[in-house]
Amino acid sequence: MIDATTAALVLDHVSLIRDERTILDAVDWTVETDQRWVVLGRNGSGKTSLIRIASLYLHPSSGEVRVLGETLGRTDVRRVRTRVGLASPSLADQLRGDLTPTEIVMTARYAALEPWWHSYDDADRSRARSLLDRMGCGHLAYQRFVLLSSGERQRVLLARTLMTEPGLLLLDEPTAGLDLGGREELVSNLGTLALDPATPPTVLVTHHVEEIPAGFTHVLLLTDGRVQASGPVDDVLTAGSLSACFGLALDLTRDRDRWTARSRS
Repeated sequence: MIDATTAALVLDHVSLIRDERTILDAVDWTVETDQRWVVLGRNGSGKTSLIRIASLYLHPSSGEVRVLGETLGRTDVRRVRTRVGLASPSLADQLRGDLTPTEIVMTARYAALEPWWHSYDDADRSRARSLLDRMGCGHLAYQRFVLLSSGERQRVLLARTLMTEPGLLLLDEPTAGLDLGGREELVSNLGTLALDPATPPTVLVTHHVEEIPAGFTHVLLLTDGRVQASGPVDDVLTAGSLSACFGLALDLTRDRDRWTARSRS
């Protein structure tokens, strides 16, 4: 049995209702410290709302949320957010384009968006550059963020998630908008992270099984805000479960550590 007091993330009967519409419906989900999860579902299934709640930027309408041992509503979320590595389109949109990748990575130390909000030292800058090197974009350390390609920006954001040596990584559609080359490079980076025992528990949101990196251990399937299935990837990710999740008859194949889904029609 999972010990919820030591799990990285626990959602206990979490629901979210907005304008009389149920976005998440009684979601029960636990992410243990040694797990790497993929969240799959159609547009509008509640995936991004799930991540916003898990990252403590959104309160549910009901249910309990525990992140790294802290309970939402009974803790200082600003402090807990510094222990959560978050990459999402909404976060990227808030970053000023003339910041450098070094500044963008460095400000994650305080879960901040601007370098002038806090004080940083040479050790912070050195760590930021080291993480950019790790993600293969160290040569971009002093470029303007707005001038980077989509793939380069995503690697910068991935480096940012690691700035504080977080206890939990939350990655909301990091491959969205990338071309084939950029997608494959980022999936490779994510696979390397997933296979590293030092990497914290990780949650990756995507629409496509082709974007599941090697090393991911568990899958959560969302349908209309409800958990359709969850558990180890080998048990849950089947043609039948995926077809039910997306409302389309699908064939699912696996070649080594990568997946492919195709319509049967």
